[in-house]
Amino acid sequence: MEAEITELATRGATALVGLMVSEAWTRARPRFAALFGRDREEEVSLELDEIQAEIAEDPGSGEDQASQWQRRLRLVLRSNPEAVAELRAILDEFGGQPSEQAPVVYRNELKDMTVHGNVFQVGNAGKVVTAETINGDLTF
Repeated sequence: MEAEITELATRGATALVGLMVSEAWTRARPRFAALFGRDREEEVSLELDEIQAEIAEDPGSGEDQASQWQRRLRLVLRSNPEAVAELRAILDEFGGQPSEQAPVVYRNELKDMTVHGNVFQVGNAGKVVTAETINGDLTF
């Protein structure tokens, strides 16, 4: 059962952070707040909004946030067997099913560069970098 909880918590945390940067967040937030909240839904909802704002400001923080929420999800799932079904329902609703193949991760890192002119980088999940002048490193 522990392996199942760990796998489900990992999927749930990844979905949670991914949804924070999607249009579905307004619909998903109350579901996650209810899952974590248990009589503290409003407080958890505010916390989720703060985390969402941090991720929007610094997309690189999403991985750290997913790790933290994974730990919290494991605690919730262990202490409340009903939460397992609730999380599965959230994942089903918002497309958090595990894929048959591993996700593809692209990482671009440009070091010690100077660019004069326009730079555009568009990636999955709507991440966009635009700049007129870049001096130094750019990682995304």
